[in-house]
Amino acid sequence: METTMDKKYFFLRLNPVRPDFTQTMTDAERVTMHQHAAYWRQFMEEGKIVVFGPVFDPNGAFGMGVAQVDEEEELKQFIAGDPALALSTIDYFPMRAVMPG
Repeated sequence: METTMDKKYFFLRLNPVRPDFTQTMTDAERVTMHQHAAYWRQFMEEGKIVVFGPVFDPNGAFGMGVAQVDEEEELKQFIAGDPALALSTIDYFPMRAVMPG
């Protein structure tokens, strides 16, 4: 039986094309960002994403997420299919998650 201890966790950071992106988004960019949210929501429903959403940093908003996957390659595939890659870059970093028991 697989447990959360068998999973690998990663922090993801979506870096938008400009610091004021959330304030200056065009209609086309807004459509892409809605597609982006729907795309990641499917992985949340599958239990692959623990949490995701915008972070309203006063120096420039960015997106974040925490992934819970079997292998890093799985996360790379998720990132490669993200519609928001046309408007951003995504960095990710391994982490040790502390999850409720």
